[in-house]
Amino acid sequence: MPNLNDPVLPGSGASDYERYLRMDELLALQKPPGEMAHRDELLFQTIHQTAELWLKLASFEVETAISQIDADEIWPAVRLLRRANRCLDLVTDGTMMLEHLAPWDYHGVRRALGHGSGFDSPGFRRTHELSPLLAQAFDRLLSRRNLDLGTLYRESHANEDAFQLAERLIDWDQRLMQWRTIHLRLVERVIGGQVIGTQGTPVEVLGRRLDVRYFQSLWDVRNALTAEAHTSPDHPGA
Repeated sequence: MPNLNDPVLPGSGASDYERYLRMDELLALQKPPGEMAHRDELLFQTIHQTAELWLKLASFEVETAISQIDADEIWPAVRLLRRANRCLDLVTDGTMMLEHLAPWDYHGVRRALGHGSGFDSPGFRRTHELSPLLAQAFDRLLSRRNLDLGTLYRESHANEDAFQLAERLIDWDQRLMQWRTIHLRLVERVIGGQVIGTQGTPVEVLGRRLDVRYFQSLWDVRNALTAEAHTSPDHPGA
């Protein structure tokens, strides 16, 4: 009888768990103690490496969701966008770990960063590439259904799948804004708000990107609905 503890997958790990997850490679991606400029490099690398993994998954799900929307597979797209949004929650949660990096200790870590900057994050850049494509796919869906946003939101129960999709897009936009805001506040907490970042960019410049919105029409429709509700005699809020 075979020993079920013996690995059967290829690889160098001691168990199939380690081989499947490529743990020998994964855990070698952080600097060993003897190479660290500061002991908190492990904290800094762990925060950012895990963020890139969650952003990779989020982008993968959004890419698929875009294809599903164009194929009128709306509920499967909603499911994947829920997952992508949860990924962003986890990125934000991980970013909060920067609270545990003391300001002076960061300057020890910074010596090892070279010109590294969060603007260079592949995951961060990919969210900015995909978000307009997601917005365009949603617009194409509305066009195919001959729906405008006002009708969609006033008659949400009659267009449940499209409404739920629209709300997941708002979730995505909101979470990106929340992540940028938290990241900026933590940067200010660690290095200050009136200093120059690693690529020569003043920290206050980051604040100008906090309110970037990829689904502006979905935010605007709320203003229109509120104005309509205040003037309509048939609406209970009038």
